[in-house]
Amino acid sequence: MMQTRYMPKIDTTVPLLGFGCMRLPTNAAGEIDYPLAQAMIQRAYENGVNYFDTAYMYHGGKSEVFLGDTLPKYPRDSYYLTSKFPVAWCESEEDVDRIFNEQLTRCKAEYFDFYLLHALDKEKFAKVKKFDIYNKMLKYKAEGKIRRLGFSFHDTPDVIDEITNTYAFDFAQIQFNYLDWVQQDAERTYKILESKEIPIVVMEPVRGGFLHRLPDAMTKVFQQKDPNASNASWALRWVADHPQVKVILSGMSSMEQVEDNLQVLSNYKPLTEDELKTIETVRDMLRSQATVPCTACEYCMSECPMGIQIPAIFKIYNEYTQSLNVGKMKREYKEIPDEHKAHNCISCGACAAKCPQHIEIYTELAKIDQLIQKL
Repeated sequence: MMQTRYMPKIDTTVPLLGFGCMRLPTNAAGEIDYPLAQAMIQRAYENGVNYFDTAYMYHGGKSEVFLGDTLPKYPRDSYYLTSKFPVAWCESEEDVDRIFNEQLTRCKAEYFDFYLLHALDKEKFAKVKKFDIYNKMLKYKAEGKIRRLGFSFHDTPDVIDEITNTYAFDFAQIQFNYLDWVQQDAERTYKILESKEIPIVVMEPVRGGFLHRLPDAMTKVFQQKDPNASNASWALRWVADHPQVKVILSGMSSMEQVEDNLQVLSNYKPLTEDELKTIETVRDMLRSQATVPCTACEYCMSECPMGIQIPAIFKIYNEYTQSLNVGKMKREYKEIPDEHKAHNCISCGACAAKCPQHIEIYTELAKIDQLIQKL
């Protein structure tokens, strides 16, 4: 059975593993594969995973609908329903009520157990203040429509310090993994929240699968230490080793991922000093690679006027920089329709403005296009 952790600030016990519904399995038509996704939910629920995390825009809005179609079969007090308010999509105070009520309708719910202001950064936090969004959320909370109010975050430690000094939140959700501990100064972000006793929910513990799909050289380092452990299991255990972390979200897209995550976190054991050194070795190897830190969230895709397949291109490029397999890169890049390739980028910057990782996307696309032409 899944291990649990206690959130003393809000007197709530939660499962160590949470089910992220951003990357649900899809069928040939690109729609959520209901039979498989529901079987995954059932398997997780039977093993004590009862924290389900979605958001307004996941799967083009269909993720919330999926949970609304799936979770009501279970007793309402036996699971936590979590969603997020899309601050980026809010353009007026009137939008707040409209969007929030739409989310309740999609989820077929009367309340959210956990509810977050989505992907706050300096720009979105200004919008929260402009449209008085926080106080509107307190009103929903007083009405019983929100049980616990938090925020998810993509910016620098200074910004999270400002947010938590301005408003009182029950919990925070941050991107946290052994690479971003140094790459995005997640160490300082963690310590700010820890000092304020704010419970942490972790997203991207495996960096959108990046820390699972490691190059052979890095995978070999892990396998030499433990041949039976997956790359993802190392990342999950590293996150779980931090006591302020209460829930680790995994955006599971296959039953195999569900089983692996259940195995790792149901039987979680802290890392030894030797294992920590192994992770540091792999992290140093990763930081020496010229990779693009993309997590394939696809927020950029909705903004690109040219329809460029940005995450797919970055994935192909990252795998090339790690393997230097020219033939594989050529084959995979050829499969992308010509009208969606990097050379179509007009450097408008719309994509970069939406990137939670703050990647200068148009610059990276130009670099990749030059490499493609050279190869």
